[in-house]
Amino acid sequence: MVTSVPRLVIAAPSSGSGKTTVATGLMAALTARGLAVSPHKVGPDYIDPGYHALATGRVGRNLDAYLCGPELVGPLFLHGARGCDIAVVEGVMGLYDGASGEGELASTAHVAKLLRAPVVLVVDASSQSRSVAALVHGFVTWDPEVRVGGVILNKVASARHEALLREALDSVGVPVLGVLRRAAQVETPSRHLGLVPVAERGAAAVGAVAAMAAQVEAGCDLEGLVALARGAGALSCAAWEAAEVLGSSPQGAAPADPLIRVAVAGGAAFTFSYAEHSELLAAAGAEVVVFDPLRDEELPDGTGGLVIGGGFPEVYASELSANEALRKAVAELALSGAPVAAECAGLLYLCRELDGLPMCGVLDASARMSERLTLGYRDAVAVTDSALAAAGTRIRGHEFHRTVVEPGAGAAPAWGVRAPERRVEGFVQRGVHASFLHTHWASEPGVARRFVERCRTS
Repeated sequence: MVTSVPRLVIAAPSSGSGKTTVATGLMAALTARGLAVSPHKVGPDYIDPGYHALATGRVGRNLDAYLCGPELVGPLFLHGARGCDIAVVEGVMGLYDGASGEGELASTAHVAKLLRAPVVLVVDASSQSRSVAALVHGFVTWDPEVRVGGVILNKVASARHEALLREALDSVGVPVLGVLRRAAQVETPSRHLGLVPVAERGAAAVGAVAAMAAQVEAGCDLEGLVALARGAGALSCAAWEAAEVLGSSPQGAAPADPLIRVAVAGGAAFTFSYAEHSELLAAAGAEVVVFDPLRDEELPDGTGGLVIGGGFPEVYASELSANEALRKAVAELALSGAPVAAECAGLLYLCRELDGLPMCGVLDASARMSERLTLGYRDAVAVTDSALAAAGTRIRGHEFHRTVVEPGAGAAPAWGVRAPERRVEGFVQRGVHASFLHTHWASEPGVARRFVERCRTS
C-alpha cells in the first residue's frame, strides 16, 4: 500500500529555539483555515501533544522510534493522520539529537527520514546575524537524507535584523518561510518537568494557543509551508490498527462476552497517557471510562481494572490526599486482586504517602520530591509475572521524574532495568503492577490483551 499525506516536520538546532510555538501556532493557523490537521510529537513527551490537541481539535500523538521501534513510526503516523488534509510533526531537542549512545535513533532527523517528510528548521536568531548562514548550512548538509526545505527565524529583533539575516541566508539556498518577533503572550509557563500541561491552565492555555496561531499567521508563509508539505514522499506502509494487531477478537473472549470496564485516571493530576493505550484496551474487549481522582469520590460503577498513568500528583498532593473516599476505593479494588496498572504518577498515588501526605496505601512505600532529575530511555525485562506481562517479557520504556520512592522495589519487582545501571524497580503484588517506567503499548500490544483478560478472570 502506498499512502501520501502532506506533512512537515518542525525541527530546530536545539531545545528552546521555539519549536513548540511554531508547531502549535502552525497547527492552529491551518485549522482556522478549514484544514483537518493531524498533530504529532517526536519522542516520549506527553505535554506538547496537549497543546497540539487544543490547536487542532484532534488527539495529539507521539512518534517514538525508540519506544515503538522504527518500523512502527510510519503506521502510527498514518493511524493518527487518517482523514486529515495535512500533518504537522513537532520534533524533539535538536534536529540530530537522539537516544543517548544510539546514534540517530529516535532523533527528529531519524523520524523525518522514516516519514519521508521535509523539515522546517526553526532558528533562534536573537543573538546572531551573518552567523545564521553557517548554522543553517551545517544543519542542511550534515545528513543528505534529511531534506531541510525551509527556515523560520524566531525572536528577530527588528526589520534591520531581519534584513541582515535574510541577506546571510541567500547564500545557503534554503528559503525563509517565516520571521517571528518576540511575543510575551505566546510564552507558556514551565516548572520542574517542562511546560505546565493544558489541563492545568484552562483559559490561559486557550489564549496562548490563539496567540501562537496569530503570530504564525502574521509572520509565516502558510501557502509556502503547505506547498512544501505536499512535496512529502509517499509511504509504503499501512496505518496501524489496534484491532488488527490484537486479532479480530480478544483471545479467550467470545463475541458475546460483556465488555470489561477499565477505569483510567485523568484530570489535571494525571495528564500523561498515550491514546493508543485506550484504543488497545478497547480492542481487547474493555469499556474505557475516564475518571478524575481530584474530583470523583468513587471509581466508575462496575470497574474491573484500573489504569493510572503519569502526571503531576506531587503538585496536587493535598487535593489527592483530601479525597479520602476515592483513596479507600482504590485500595479496596487493589486488595480484591483486580488488575491495577500504575506508571510513575500512578506509582506515587499508590504509595503509603507522598511528601508526608497520605495516599492510597496500596504499596508499603513512601514517595517524596527530589532535586535530582531522572530522565532517559530504558531497556527493561519483566522480573515477575503480572497483570501486564509474563516474566521475561522485554520492553522499552522511558523515565522522567524528580521523585523518589523508598524502597525502590518490592519483594516482587516489576522490571529489571539495564540502563543507566542494572537494577530492579517497581512493585508487583496481587493484581497491581506499579513502576516509574513509562511504556508505549503499541510496541507490545499483548500487554493490553493480558490486562483485559486478567480483568475478566480476577
